[in-house]
Amino acid sequence: MDIRTLASHLGLSIGTVSRALNDRKDVSPATRQRVIEAAATLGYTPNQSGRTLRSGRTGTIGFMLTLEHDSAIHGDPFFMALLEGVQSGLSAHDLDLIVLLARKGEDGLTFLRRHVSRGTVDGWLLSATQYDDQRIAFLLDRNIPFVALGRTSTARDYAWIDLDFERVVEEAMALLISAGHRRIGLVAPPATINNSHIVVECYRAALKAAGIEPNPALIHNGATDESDGEATVRELMTLKDRPSALLLMGETAPVGAYRALRDLELQPGCDVAVIGLRDNPACRALSPDLTCFTLDLNELGLALAQGVLATLAGGGENALEPTQKLWSMTLRLGTSHLSA
Repeated sequence: MDIRTLASHLGLSIGTVSRALNDRKDVSPATRQRVIEAAATLGYTPNQSGRTLRSGRTGTIGFMLTLEHDSAIHGDPFFMALLEGVQSGLSAHDLDLIVLLARKGEDGLTFLRRHVSRGTVDGWLLSATQYDDQRIAFLLDRNIPFVALGRTSTARDYAWIDLDFERVVEEAMALLISAGHRRIGLVAPPATINNSHIVVECYRAALKAAGIEPNPALIHNGATDESDGEATVRELMTLKDRPSALLLMGETAPVGAYRALRDLELQPGCDVAVIGLRDNPACRALSPDLTCFTLDLNELGLALAQGVLATLAGGGENALEPTQKLWSMTLRLGTSHLSA
């Protein structure tokens, strides 16, 4: 059924039916209710293509994920929980969330250009922000609404929410250094990812503040998934002066790290202290209990939704300051950070 048939059935003009369905104030409550009930009974749904052409809006927000670093393909539940919060925040404003997955090896800017040229969505949520992320300038130059999950090196003003990696590394290193550890292995994301720069810089600063000279051999940049965690720990443990503690800044890296340590007949939380990034389902079965950090992914998702809604409504003299927030994580003490 199209809107013309619905209007004819109700004995109303197409314009009146359209205004009623769009909750315009110039339609009486009684007429609006009558139109809505008839639409539901007769199975009428608006032609979204037509609406998009008329309004220039799709009613959708795109969340760009990549197969390079975002770990959705590695069984990481981070994004599934996060997306639930984003959709919840958007649905209250009649907006839908679309997850757009860039092909492995595809340049992120090329991917974004293609979808912007198609007008796929009204606004964007970006993840896996690079240290030098050209997507930011591209969207800013075209005044396209977006919020980045993560900071970049750009000096330009834009909306972002990022995990407070500075505080995470500071607390983890304080815990390990206070226990007497002087050789601490670090598993960090690839050097192209912005948070890797933050993590490594804070790690080095914590060591220097304790009078310990950072050793580049103890720093590894990689995928930080389960496989990378296992391979890296095996490599670190072959060093002549192997680390006595490990800081693993990846969602599932601790799973691989535990396996590698046990294969080498080393016990996590006894022979080697271990601290992970986040209390995620993949790590909850680890024994000893993993010392790591917690956060509410649903609340983070809601905050991202609110941020992108603010950018959609922005512009003009009453434009709001872009959302810029460090999202705190809470240390959860297990027993894996202990050692004999």
